[in-house]
Amino acid sequence: MLDLRRALASAPRSPGQAELRPLLTEWGELIAAGEERATPHPRPRFARASFAPLDGWWDFAVVSCEGAADAWRDARPPAEFSERIRVPFSPEAPLSGVGRQVGPDELAWYRRTFAAPEGERVLLHFEAVDWACSCLVNGVRVGEHVGGYLPFSFDVTDALRDGENELALCAYDPGDAGVQPRGKQRRARGGIWYTAQSGIWQTVWLEAVGVRRIASLAAEARPAEGRVVLTVQVEGAGPALPLSARVLDGGREVGRASAMASAGTHALSVEVGVPRLWSLEDPHLYDLELSYGDDRVASYCAFRTVSVGEDARGVRRFFLNGEPLFVRGVLDQGYWPDGLMTAPSDEAMASDIRAMKRLGFNLLRKHLKVEAGRFYYHCDRLGMLVCQDMVSGGSVPSTWRTSYKPTLFRSSWDRFADDSPSHRAALGAGSAAFRDEWTRTCAGAVELLRDHPSVAMWSLFNEGWGQFDARAAVKLVRGLDPLRPIDATSGWYDQRCGDFFSVHNYFRPLEVYRDKARPARAFLLSEFGGLSCHLPGHSSLPTSYGYESCADLASFRRAVRETLDRACALEGQGLAGFVYTQLSDVEEETNGLLTYDRRVCKLEEGKGA
Repeated sequence: MLDLRRALASAPRSPGQAELRPLLTEWGELIAAGEERATPHPRPRFARASFAPLDGWWDFAVVSCEGAADAWRDARPPAEFSERIRVPFSPEAPLSGVGRQVGPDELAWYRRTFAAPEGERVLLHFEAVDWACSCLVNGVRVGEHVGGYLPFSFDVTDALRDGENELALCAYDPGDAGVQPRGKQRRARGGIWYTAQSGIWQTVWLEAVGVRRIASLAAEARPAEGRVVLTVQVEGAGPALPLSARVLDGGREVGRASAMASAGTHALSVEVGVPRLWSLEDPHLYDLELSYGDDRVASYCAFRTVSVGEDARGVRRFFLNGEPLFVRGVLDQGYWPDGLMTAPSDEAMASDIRAMKRLGFNLLRKHLKVEAGRFYYHCDRLGMLVCQDMVSGGSVPSTWRTSYKPTLFRSSWDRFADDSPSHRAALGAGSAAFRDEWTRTCAGAVELLRDHPSVAMWSLFNEGWGQFDARAAVKLVRGLDPLRPIDATSGWYDQRCGDFFSVHNYFRPLEVYRDKARPARAFLLSEFGGLSCHLPGHSSLPTSYGYESCADLASFRRAVRETLDRACALEGQGLAGFVYTQLSDVEEETNGLLTYDRRVCKLEEGKGA
């Protein structure tokens, strides 16, 4: 979302992080009160019974460090850990119990003890650490990782000892002083930029596995063929063992396949007959059970198709299961007042999804963030489509190029190539290191999420932020996942590629623009709205920001409904769908349909403060 109105009005700088007033969601209150809650498996699509969570209170220390950008790899733990932190919340989040910003010249240290689960090998999993980290077990360095949004794991078996074991993690995050993918995070937050976080921000867990085991699983459900093709990677030297897969529907087996397999990648094709299709009204999931020797893995799949094609009038539309579907989306930034980018609970994520379904939306655009795996599982089981953004980053782009000029001059949208050194630099993508990491993160996100039936489309670049070589990016993603449509450039600086002509419109009358690409693509209004209504007591700041201010809930409801009605009326003129801004308030940005603390749905009668 662009920050033009604030800039044109020459508004004073918004308050800094220290002026944020802590807010707790109802779920955050339970956590803060110390209520124990069952921890669900973080990866429902690849689950073993040996899951052992490590969330909770850890020792914590922040250490000033000259040359922190290089020192994190080989740093040794400090002599004293003076604080405690509640994992998986980042130190900047109120629920962490720390409540301070970790700077680019500091290292964040975590420490805890654990008892190793019984198994031939023990894996230590981190669902996400922002941005780079080095891990030690009993003083032995077991691995490092770079990248703030994707899961990773270390085999820690050889570092374990009998009885109590010590785990230490050193995390480094340059924030927006670096060029790494970071989405909407800024150390000097304000307007459309939100409080930066660092360190561990998703769950940490242990898993006991065998030497010979299933290492990965991909499931491609093919409705037209009535079968699911499983690509299974197995590990461990030795003679071939039985690799088996079962497909179950409501506990009843509907298909089975098996083969003898040794270390490597194997394909199993499981016939299921005429499948029950996954849809918004009937989000039907099939259970998968896989075994390899003594190893057992549980997963699920669903049968559905998504595409972009021509309707009966020759208009390009989004199709679900071969039928045109008008996309009614809402922008989902995935921020919380008490957890920042970490939802306070599993139930909280599901509640957001249910609330948007209740309001009539059928898609969430997960904005510039790869969410926890549980989020996509809830979308799968509840029947909510997801447009998955890739995470933006790079150096600070030219404000003129990425905000003022495209807002003032629509004619500039298809007149700015993104594949020359000077244009990359203007969009914040001049760093080769950033371009390499963005490409790795993009590929990793596609590989991580492509088996989720709810994930219906990929969105690669937003409003030119860190944009480069969009045509090459489309080719990369198409090669990894040929089955989903791609929104290459959401907002502007269209390179006439991808499946959508995707625009943002906050300041002009809503209309359908002619696509200059040939063949023409589906027209998507990928951001609009942004009407603001500030409810005292439900925002973390006394200030308020949005694209049009409403004095009270009655005028807000009236204005939002009129805006949504105008967008829906464009379906007959060729609009394939829209994404309304936004699901919830975020800090001072009060243009959400829900308040930041999720206690008020502003759009529903009787749900006011």
